[in-house]
Amino acid sequence: MTLTTSYACGSTAQPLITRTLGEFFDDMAARQGERDALVSLHQQRRLSWTQLAREVDTLASAMLASGLQRGDRVGIWAHNCVEWVLMQLATAKVGIVLVNINPAYRVAEVEYALNKVGCQALVLMPEFRTSDYLAMMRELAPELAHCAPGELRAARLPGLRLVVQLGERDEPGMLGFAQWLGRGRAGDPEVARVARGLDCHDPVNIQFTSGTTGFPKGATLTHSNILNNGYFIGEAMKLQPHDRLCIPVPLYHCFGMVLGNLACITHGATIVYPNSAFDPLLTLQAVQTERCTGLHGVPTMFIAMLDQPRFAEFDLSTLRTGIMAGSPCPVEVMKRVVDDMHLSQITIAYGMTETSPVSCQSSTDTPLDRRVSTVGLVQPHLEVKIVDPASGATVPPGTAGELCTRGYSVMHGYWGDEERTREAIDPEGWMHTGDLATMDAEGYVNIVGRIKDMVIRGGENIYPREIEEFLYRHPMVQDVQVVGVPDARYGEELCAWIIPRAGSQPTEQDIREFCKGQIAHYKIPRYVRFVKAFPLTITGKVQKFKIREAMQDELGVRDQRTA
Repeated sequence: MTLTTSYACGSTAQPLITRTLGEFFDDMAARQGERDALVSLHQQRRLSWTQLAREVDTLASAMLASGLQRGDRVGIWAHNCVEWVLMQLATAKVGIVLVNINPAYRVAEVEYALNKVGCQALVLMPEFRTSDYLAMMRELAPELAHCAPGELRAARLPGLRLVVQLGERDEPGMLGFAQWLGRGRAGDPEVARVARGLDCHDPVNIQFTSGTTGFPKGATLTHSNILNNGYFIGEAMKLQPHDRLCIPVPLYHCFGMVLGNLACITHGATIVYPNSAFDPLLTLQAVQTERCTGLHGVPTMFIAMLDQPRFAEFDLSTLRTGIMAGSPCPVEVMKRVVDDMHLSQITIAYGMTETSPVSCQSSTDTPLDRRVSTVGLVQPHLEVKIVDPASGATVPPGTAGELCTRGYSVMHGYWGDEERTREAIDPEGWMHTGDLATMDAEGYVNIVGRIKDMVIRGGENIYPREIEEFLYRHPMVQDVQVVGVPDARYGEELCAWIIPRAGSQPTEQDIREFCKGQIAHYKIPRYVRFVKAFPLTITGKVQKFKIREAMQDELGVRDQRTA
């Protein structure tokens, strides 16, 4: 069918799951039995579905024994580990809302997040690299030194009562995770009683969105939101129980916990964690030793693996599928992933935290040219449309506008913030993403940038993604990011930050000569800078606003858009 407007509706042939996450998990665990459910290589732990279900049940019992109740919020401040999955499933089983705390957060950010949603308990890792999480916790709650575990009364964290740490050593006022687990028991009838009273539309998870334009917002998601999204993500990948998915992306983020954990849990596939945080060498080793059939990552992760000096040593022939997402996927990188990593059935996914997260995804049989140039088609039971940001009218196919999503995946709302919820979700239920996209006549969606990233030079609208894709073709360019910087004459000018390929030394003149005659003169970057790395979030997303700020400082100009 050829579309006449940029609107598409997903298939409804497969019904939505109307059960809670806990119910669904219990049934899957019973069916899969002694098959591998979870492998955490850095912890040297391997759990069958039966073992995982027993530990989840025990932790759910321990939560109730600690006085936590349905609807309470419990935070987890940790990198990837077995305990993270246990928390994800045990909270869901007894109606407790899991709050994902970014491991990059520091004292003020954690204080804000815990108080914003009123966390009654927090599970945290003791340390990671140069980050001392216990020290930050003691700074926030010095009262821990003088209280019994579970009886915290902290001036700066008035709602928090219980702190659980994942380390081995004892800490004043905190429970160790193993000690906490010891409070519960598998088969506790109270767990079953609470579970029977839950509804699939109950909130089950709060994920904080990035705070680049103000304080982070707590996107509140339900069982139905994330369970169905995980299921349809796995369907697009054609996951089966024999699949083994390597998950180097962080669990605190929707990529890890939904596209990773829940895609596996809804299909009986095995979860494999190569390390607590991304390491290209350990990820390649995990794929080989565990004979993984799937691999997730953002583009910067795949680039790091492809450029790892020992890349050629590893047998990656078991790979077939996975997801590349999180930021626009460069065409040239995608081709290398398919050719050199055997990921012939890798898919592209697009989404945002507020939509659970995936709205569009390619499938394993999407033609390669569409896989490298679009984010696929709308997911089942969802609608997407492209609208003119000014008028709100749906635009014709091929015309850029704001991408909007509607359906089961749209969040419950921002926790405790009705005003910002209304700003994001219109009265007809459409989530306004803030992303600029086009839709072709067959329904394939292409993300061309963020509305706030679009550069307007002398009245010409320029989409940085287009310039980036072109510059990736240069043989000396490993990675590139394009931003707009203020200019007195044209309003904005283009700036390209380039990471050169190893052993190459391109010049600004090389880049400009490459562009001449190939792209319009106004699309040729005025400023070219060669760098060793980009500013990144913990999930590997490039922080373009920091590139803009650095250039503004260098050039001594102000951004008139925010002045």
